[in-house]
Amino acid sequence: MGSHSTSLVKVTDVLLNMVAKASRQDQGFLLDLAAIQEKHIETAKLLLVEGQALNSFVSRLLDDIADLKAMLRAISIAGMATEAFTDFVVGHGELWSALLFAATVKSLGYRCAFMDTRDVLVVTPTSDGNSVDIQYEASNARLDSWVQQHGAPEVIVATGFIAKNPLGQVTTLKRNGSDYSATTIGALFQASQITIWTDVDGVYSADPRKVPEAVCLPSLSYHEAWELSYFGANVLHPRTTLPAMRYSIPIAIRNFFNLTAPGTQISDVILDIETAGVHTVKGFATIDDVALINVEGTGMVGVPGTASTIFSAVRDANVNVIMISQASSEHSICFAVKQMDAARTLHCLHQKFSDNIRSGHIHHIEAIDNCCILAAVGQQMASRKGVSATMFSALAKSNINIRSIAQGCSEYNITVLINGKDSVRALRAVHSRFYLATLPLAVGIVGPGAIGSTFMRQLMQQKESLEAEYNMDVRVLGISGSSQMVLSEHGIDLAQWEQQYSRGAEPVDLERFANHLANSYIPNTVIIDATASEGPPSLYLQWMQKGIHIITPNKKLGSGPLDQYLALRSFQRESYIHFFYEATVGAGLPVIATLKHLVDTGDRILKVEGIFSGTLSYIFNMFSQDRPFSAVVSEAKSLGYTEPDPRDDLAGMDVARKVTILAREAGLNLELDQVAVQSLVPEPLQNVDSAAEFMQQLPEYDAEMARQVSDAEAAGDCLRFVGVVDCVQCSGSVELKRYPKNHPFAQLSGSDNIIAFTTQRYSQQPLIIRGPGAGAEVTAGGVFSDLLRLAAYLGAPS
Repeated sequence: MGSHSTSLVKVTDVLLNMVAKASRQDQGFLLDLAAIQEKHIETAKLLLVEGQALNSFVSRLLDDIADLKAMLRAISIAGMATEAFTDFVVGHGELWSALLFAATVKSLGYRCAFMDTRDVLVVTPTSDGNSVDIQYEASNARLDSWVQQHGAPEVIVATGFIAKNPLGQVTTLKRNGSDYSATTIGALFQASQITIWTDVDGVYSADPRKVPEAVCLPSLSYHEAWELSYFGANVLHPRTTLPAMRYSIPIAIRNFFNLTAPGTQISDVILDIETAGVHTVKGFATIDDVALINVEGTGMVGVPGTASTIFSAVRDANVNVIMISQASSEHSICFAVKQMDAARTLHCLHQKFSDNIRSGHIHHIEAIDNCCILAAVGQQMASRKGVSATMFSALAKSNINIRSIAQGCSEYNITVLINGKDSVRALRAVHSRFYLATLPLAVGIVGPGAIGSTFMRQLMQQKESLEAEYNMDVRVLGISGSSQMVLSEHGIDLAQWEQQYSRGAEPVDLERFANHLANSYIPNTVIIDATASEGPPSLYLQWMQKGIHIITPNKKLGSGPLDQYLALRSFQRESYIHFFYEATVGAGLPVIATLKHLVDTGDRILKVEGIFSGTLSYIFNMFSQDRPFSAVVSEAKSLGYTEPDPRDDLAGMDVARKVTILAREAGLNLELDQVAVQSLVPEPLQNVDSAAEFMQQLPEYDAEMARQVSDAEAAGDCLRFVGVVDCVQCSGSVELKRYPKNHPFAQLSGSDNIIAFTTQRYSQQPLIIRGPGAGAEVTAGGVFSDLLRLAAYLGAPS
């Protein structure tokens, strides 16, 4: 009674609070005692009909209340409570609950006997005082006496949590001791099965509050259950399995509030044979609020007894060691303790090794605070190759650093210590790697304009194919524009994203947007910046430091301030967080990938030259002596090839940004302003007020462009607006150049792009890439290609 989270009062907690109040001489414990009395009498009236059963229970309750009142007044007078006094008081919650339940079962017509386990269980405290050991010989003898006295009833209702020590004093099995009581009584009776009824469906593969995809495990071995409970699984207390293991009694974990759920069976037999080979790791658990203590020094090498001295000192300080790791060189020993014990541990070690520290034999005794222990548990891990590698790879790809590692030779668990802030993300990352058939990928889209909306349409069309062919589960968890954004916990329906974006949007906050992705239950996250603005690129490094990958067609970071670009690339190299930007230069054309391949394979880049602007490609493919330059520009504008203000294209800065990106990819540390740019905007028109005024005055300057095209055609050449990266001269330029009509650059049509790589290997015949290099469809396709590359890096089949 009162043990479930929905109960009005948790009796054990109230009783403990009453002891605390009495110790402080706070008479408020009398009000609490009266409230408990009233609660139990009301409950008894609901369960038992008027008569002897009700009167008997109420009489016993009032006697106990009187005893408790006397005990609490004694504690109040003394101003303190001994452990024996506390155990006597707090055990009454279980006692009354069992008495009432036994009376109710009797009232239903069953032959039922009430067992006060204080008359049966004999226990002694463990060395750390945090639990107890069952004295089986003495307990079995007392059980025999109880059975002789009560016979063999149909139902026995026994109290949990309470027992006596060998001196006959009342004690408890400590907090969470009720399940321990159940397995202990089951072991004493040598039952065929022990069922523990709780408020969850069983033991999960991970804490479902932290990992929504966690699954209820059909079975566990005793060792797996013990390991998971030790490392923080909340369903079982670490010592619960021990009595059942002693007699090989299966334990069933069932949900009292969901009787249809089969629960989890714990035994020494693997019941789920069909899944045992699939899920090598049964479960994952974490212990938070941990500190790593590191003892380091050259004087420790080869000195017998150093570890013994360390851990003896820690034991004497009454500190429990959770995990131990030692370098094979014996130069350092590190171990984990609860964060609250860190200062005490450091103090005792500094005292113990003060002479060694002064002599320089020990250099450091330090604590790394705010850590977390993550454990992978599974009996099938034994002798299986690659389990550790898979786990460490999953953590690395989530940009999570491992500080310490421990694994027993039984291989039932692999334990790592990580930064505490990464606890949930690490748990989700390793769980998804071992348990999910698909690779989950959370996407945030910044910029739902032409490219962003086209990408979402392409993603929606390919969703089934991605799941079937690439085992990818891609979910868009956020869409952000310049003034508003919409967020989702489980994924936005891409068939209706525009309606959700317009109806459910909130003011844009890119920091909250990034945090929403970084803190989602999906371990792999990526932001796609489909804008052309400078705002999002300035946040890339911050996003990547949160563990978020970046994919973008935005050229502002790649061509922006060199120090900002180098800082991001340095972080990318040092981490497993990826930055993909193929679409910045050639939209869907593999320009960056080709250049990177050439550089990575040791080829020497001599020159990269190309027509990088679809707009200017179209203009100069159409421009001839027969057509004025202004007329061709007007036609390109009407067809939608130019920006709303054609000067943005004619000024050449878009091409200059692409040249800067390619120069940096080729190894040149160029700034954008170091690229020489020939603008096609006549100087008098550069500052006119509007695009309309510019277009109106542009014909006045057709003569100069007509002269240049006439001279070129007279020489058998054509004009092309190109960007050039000269790696020999370490320079970049954007200019209008003449090419022979048999040159590949002269063979273009429409708005196609063309890029030529002249390298040491391709010195006689340049390597050429040609195709559409602009437009929402191909640019979104380039972004999509980068998304698939990212998925391949994260583990999806490629």
